[in-house]
Amino acid sequence: MLFFGLLLVIFHGIQWVFLKLGGQKWHNRSVNMLQFWLMRCHNLLGTRYILRNTHQLSTDQPLIIVSNHQSMNDISPLIWTFKKHYPKFISKKELGKGIPSISFNLRHGGAALIDRNDPKQAITEIINFAKRIHDNTHAAVIFPEGTRSRDGHPKPFKTKGLEVLFKYIPNAQIVPVTINNSWKTTKYGKFPYGLGSKITVDVHNPIQLSDYPRNKRAELLEHIEKTITDHIIVD
Repeated sequence: MLFFGLLLVIFHGIQWVFLKLGGQKWHNRSVNMLQFWLMRCHNLLGTRYILRNTHQLSTDQPLIIVSNHQSMNDISPLIWTFKKHYPKFISKKELGKGIPSISFNLRHGGAALIDRNDPKQAITEIINFAKRIHDNTHAAVIFPEGTRSRDGHPKPFKTKGLEVLFKYIPNAQIVPVTINNSWKTTKYGKFPYGLGSKITVDVHNPIQLSDYPRNKRAELLEHIEKTITDHIIVD
């Protein structure tokens, strides 16, 4: 936690400098660097990362990365796995302040900060987020469960956010992802951290959204959820 906290403080300054001197492109690179070192912090606890992606994903079209969610430690391996695509997240607005590096990135890096108690604000924010992803050919990351699965067992997917992304990023490539064992790092809460976890990130076959007309979207959503949850292993 000491090293983790120090990295967040140090990279808060690095992000600010990179953003001011190099704009969004340099800021994105500083965020990628931060994720690499945050994962190295977890190596001190015996945490291992296995990132499996055998697919050649084009950087010429936007991505919609759909993943299960087990802990805050899902974020770094996801960003690192898709670092060429500069992943952006849909996050609750409370995370947009008070946390060094993380809050700065959410506010200035193109994330969507939503109010879970205000559906109208949330949808409007996701629409604007989707338009930015489309215009910049970046990657949108969404956790359809809506909250973390603290024991590894997946929660039912909520599809409203995905449907909005589908509507406003019609040329997207959808990438289902399954994360396993991240929940074990926080099974005791924020302290103490779990030891010796093997976190795996498996990238499944990408799907062209344009291959599914509107009358097939329910089938698509079901396929995405099944692909992700069928590969979750809880032991």
